[in-house]
Amino acid sequence: MNRLYEKYKNEVIPALSKKFSYTSVMQVPKIEKIVVNMGVGDAIQNSKVLDDAVRELTLITGQKPVITKAKKSIASFKVREGMSIGCKVTLRGARMFDFLDKLISISLPRVRDFNGISKTAFDGRGNYTLGVKEQLIFPEINYDDVNKVRGMDIVIVTTANTDEECRELLGQLGMPFKK
Repeated sequence: MNRLYEKYKNEVIPALSKKFSYTSVMQVPKIEKIVVNMGVGDAIQNSKVLDDAVRELTLITGQKPVITKAKKSIASFKVREGMSIGCKVTLRGARMFDFLDKLISISLPRVRDFNGISKTAFDGRGNYTLGVKEQLIFPEINYDDVNKVRGMDIVIVTTANTDEECRELLGQLGMPFKK
């Protein structure tokens, strides 16, 4: 069992049940999935760049990413419909908890001038989105192998109904919000 999952089961569920006075354990919000998305705009000119992004995302998440394609053509960006422009991974279960644990305890503290993550990046339906400016904060990425610094979006999808419930859930799990 994962360390973060144990914490969720033993500490977070009772704390949330008490705070929001849930009558059933099934009402307690839980993390459904984590989607890690890496948009690669340079893939239009050079398809090798996308292969590097796929390799790095595989190292970070431990799962092979799906290549995302453009939904519509945008002439000013020289993008045609169906072109490969990024990659994404959907994590569930044990891998999801492993990734979240690594993100909270190792990767986020490695960000330069880090003083917490935004409290306002909730979408109104109990999901949280976090942008990471560089992939170098993850311990699996070797600095010498990186040819270009790329950012990524990390979306944490929960079963919480409100932003307050989601904020409390992530806060209990150890997410370092700004004070």
